[in-house]
Amino acid sequence: MPEPRGPASVTADSVPAIAGFSSAVRVGLTVHLSGQVALDSAARLVGPGDLRTQARQSLGNVIRLVRAARGLPGDVVKLTFHVVELDSSRARTIQEVAREVFTEQPAPAVTVVGVSSLPAPALLVSVDGIAVLRGEFPDRERQGAQ
Repeated sequence: MPEPRGPASVTADSVPAIAGFSSAVRVGLTVHLSGQVALDSAARLVGPGDLRTQARQSLGNVIRLVRAARGLPGDVVKLTFHVVELDSSRARTIQEVAREVFTEQPAPAVTVVGVSSLPAPALLVSVDGIAVLRGEFPDRERQGAQ
């Protein structure tokens, strides 16, 4: 399948789209993922008041979008978490969840940023990222993962 020459939107049925925003954009083998939050496929908040649950759901949405772009979780190379009321405990929670979800090595580069709020008051975390779709190339290590 030839690669698109310009940017192409990436969507996944299980990830709610927010009007006026792209969930992800693919350019060649690179996918730029916009801030994913803890909404399920029906756009309902998952884990009200629970940072760990919201982080897992947000990362799940990232992975669903990467898969929709024909990638695998191991293709994610960079993540930026925006965490409401960030402190050392919340930073540790984010690190733990990221390690649980992304077990391949090397793990994605992670940045954690504190914010005063997110667009909806109940949201505690948003995560954006970048994936490089290595699955387009022969790779013996990845053949079993697909």
